[in-house]
Amino acid sequence: MLKIDQLKVNIDNETTDLTIAISKKLRIGVNDINSYKVLKRSIDARKKQEIYFVFSVLANVKNESNFLQKKIPNVEIYNKVEEEFIDKSLKYDKTKKIAIIGFGPAGMFSALRFADANIKVTVFERGEAVDDRTETINRFRNRGILNPESNVQFGEGGAGTFSDGKLTNRSKDIRGKYLFEHFVKAGAPEEIMYVHNPHIGTDKLVEVVRNIRKEVESKGSVVNFNSKVTNITKNSKKIVLTVNDAKEEFDYVILATGHSARDTIEMLYNNDIEVVQKPFAVGFRIEHHQTMINKAQFGVNYKHKKLGAAEYKLTHQTNKNRGVYTFCMCPGGVVMPASSELGLLAVNGMSEYKRSKVNANSALLVNVNESDFLSDHPLAGIAYQREIEKKAFELGGSDYKAPVQTVKDFLDNKPTTKLGSVMPSYSIGVKYANLRSIYSESINEAFVEAFTKLGNKLKGFNSDDALLTGIESRSSSPVRILRDKETLESTNLTNFYPTGEGAGYAGGIVSAGIDGIKVAESILNKIKK
Repeated sequence: MLKIDQLKVNIDNETTDLTIAISKKLRIGVNDINSYKVLKRSIDARKKQEIYFVFSVLANVKNESNFLQKKIPNVEIYNKVEEEFIDKSLKYDKTKKIAIIGFGPAGMFSALRFADANIKVTVFERGEAVDDRTETINRFRNRGILNPESNVQFGEGGAGTFSDGKLTNRSKDIRGKYLFEHFVKAGAPEEIMYVHNPHIGTDKLVEVVRNIRKEVESKGSVVNFNSKVTNITKNSKKIVLTVNDAKEEFDYVILATGHSARDTIEMLYNNDIEVVQKPFAVGFRIEHHQTMINKAQFGVNYKHKKLGAAEYKLTHQTNKNRGVYTFCMCPGGVVMPASSELGLLAVNGMSEYKRSKVNANSALLVNVNESDFLSDHPLAGIAYQREIEKKAFELGGSDYKAPVQTVKDFLDNKPTTKLGSVMPSYSIGVKYANLRSIYSESINEAFVEAFTKLGNKLKGFNSDDALLTGIESRSSSPVRILRDKETLESTNLTNFYPTGEGAGYAGGIVSAGIDGIKVAESILNKIKK
């Protein structure tokens, strides 16, 4: 086949059929093209007057050998053999008992990898199945009634289910392709296989994670919901899990609890599992009108039906070497209540597949580390998260309303008393405040410096009525559970595998899923016959 890169099609082209574009690029007739497959699609909006879709494709054409002598820019013979990811001839010891704690991306894809090997596992998830979980989250969103065991952080699908379902993948790992294929098989849009910034959307993710669980269960594994693991110990031969006050022994245990299972991390630390501090980031959610973002990114074409809701990704390094950046940008979405502990307030962003809401929102974060925690204790980052979440809770009125402030008032260091044109999307309710009271002066200074710079990069980003909602504190885990680089086992508990975001080895749905697959493979290597 021929691999063709930089294949440009104007967005005003009435069809997305690439046959004509390929024929022009190769200087052949359309009838000489047998088939083609899209590998990637991105948007080139550098010239606002003339925006293009840019494709990479594999094309099967007649007389392919003729192109060995031709030197057409961005065209090459593609003869790469797809690597076989799973060796189905391998046999395993099926008498071993394997447990997975947590059923977010890392836990789900660990379980799927075992299912491919016809190995049954037992999954313990502290939260609810996704349908019950949706009702519980809606109760919190509408009435402020929090369930600490099942919420935006805990439950089937993990924290990613109630976000935007962004599938950021910077890895060349073949496991990423496996992950994307399983998402499509479970009901995700097929376009995630090739678009530049793929996403699934919360409304579709609910179905997708449910279908993945059904696939795992169809191979004999058991997924237990409302099943919280409260203790992990070791006897002479097995790892002992305490689940809802009952004890059960396992040969291998995968820990895939996500970045917000603070009580689990504390339990492991108290049981002498090696845990260390890890830098992370904190900040706010920032909201703008989605139309403003579209205009800034697409210019005169901002209403074009093929472009959809525009995205952005911004970074700035301050004079004092603080990294400030946007993260988890949700076009046409809402700010979500994301608390998981009583009396503490955290927020996140969510978009549905169509990204059709009025506002765009994104995390606006600054890096924090030991100098901000004022302690070198391994769990100091967790204590810091709780401290700022408590401040945010109290600033919002101690009833899960969120404190908000316009960007102008934040820069002027005064409480907001009146909003501009951007209305908050946070559903429980908001309270006007001065968000500077949550963070240290050095962190606030970093945000102040960054607003001007980021406004230069994206017109309108630092507009007076852009709205900040406090606080975003769960961007990543504040700890890392140490593990062996080769076996991926805990450094001081044999056959125990810290995995994914909660263990400090991933930063999103895709990387967590890939890490979960790697850990499953490490165990499969041990039980291989």
